[in-house]
Amino acid sequence: MTLFFCVSLFGMKMAYSEEFTAANYRVLDPVMNAGGYGTSTNFKLFGVIGEITPGKSTSTSFGDNAGFLYYPTVSSPAVSATPGNGQISLTWTASVGQVGWTVFGYNVAKSTVSGGPYTYTSLGNVTFLTETGLSNGTTYYFVVVVKDAFGNAIASSTQISSVPVSSGGGGSSGGGGGGVGIISTPTPIRTPTPETAVELSGRAYPSSKVTVLKDGQIIDVIDAGADSNFSLKISAISEGNYTFSVYAQDKNGIRGSSFTFLAHVTGGVTTKIGGIFLAPTISVDKSEVSQKDKITIFGQGASNALITININAKTNIFVQRQTDKTGEYFLNFDTSVLSPGNYFAKSKQAIGGENSQFGNSVEFKVGAKNVKLVEKKCAQRGDLNADCRVDLVDFSIASYWYKRPLSATFKKVEAERLNADGKIDLADFSIMAHFWTG
Repeated sequence: MTLFFCVSLFGMKMAYSEEFTAANYRVLDPVMNAGGYGTSTNFKLFGVIGEITPGKSTSTSFGDNAGFLYYPTVSSPAVSATPGNGQISLTWTASVGQVGWTVFGYNVAKSTVSGGPYTYTSLGNVTFLTETGLSNGTTYYFVVVVKDAFGNAIASSTQISSVPVSSGGGGSSGGGGGGVGIISTPTPIRTPTPETAVELSGRAYPSSKVTVLKDGQIIDVIDAGADSNFSLKISAISEGNYTFSVYAQDKNGIRGSSFTFLAHVTGGVTTKIGGIFLAPTISVDKSEVSQKDKITIFGQGASNALITININAKTNIFVQRQTDKTGEYFLNFDTSVLSPGNYFAKSKQAIGGENSQFGNSVEFKVGAKNVKLVEKKCAQRGDLNADCRVDLVDFSIASYWYKRPLSATFKKVEAERLNADGKIDLADFSIMAHFWTG
């Protein structure tokens, strides 16, 4: 149905919504935009009349940040799939709404064919589901879809697969009689013990070092591929609940923010955790920049990703950049739009339907002069995972070894970075508190 405006004054003709200008008139608001909603205690806004702008408009007196470039986004969930007898248990990380969007629920899509078609189960704002009535030995594919208050899909996970398995195993066959006086003893059939394992997969930065921690302890450092993807199988693990953390270091030695999630590992099966999407790294070339001069904001994300940089001015500023195949991005930002003061910048990335959360923030000052950023030397004391910070990750690592015998590897760490007494106690936590960076 075509919307139109009827104009009869001065012999003007009918103006349709797709027409913006003519020789003797101009249509100011030709398009109905019902693309969003707002709420407060006093009103609810479902739509506006106005042209949909796909990015940032400019004017000497106003600016319009609208359209898809500035729509709120929601981070994609990472999904864990644990098979059982005729069932698969799914858990996922809670999606985080950014720039004001709120998550109200999830749909779980299921199929026996990769890529669908899917059947959907609608859920409230919960982060788990056990799919029952499944066929053992059949591969099932799942996608977790994030919903807003009106049931609209606003984000989704990557597809993850799992195969239900029988909890029983092995069997025996009875013996048979032979000749008189001969007793035949059947050879018992030995069924191999099913492996208990966890498979992690996700996206970091091209050819970056990816560090994986379990309950605060580093268990492996692996290389991401040139396509940014990484995967790791953890076999030496027992049944139980675990906290996993994953972070990566980019080509400039900048560490990205950690992606942390809880997972239950069931004995005798492989639990798959997919869709881990690390936020990009970020840094600046100046700790202070002269007003009306430029500051370079840079970092690394995944290959060919869309980076959104947020600068926390009085009105939030969003700028987008595309990474190249190496994952690098740069922004020469003109600070003439900023008043003197301290600011923070952070970034997130998107590929296809996946959205990362915002990562670490970096601080800079707009003032009267340019001051080159001097990288701080890494604090050796208290930094247990060698990431140049003393924070909750280090505290978790120390907590894991509290009143436990230290492994040979961690004895070296304790000797170099704590009080070198061969154990973890309150003295070590005091050292960490003194060198704490947060």
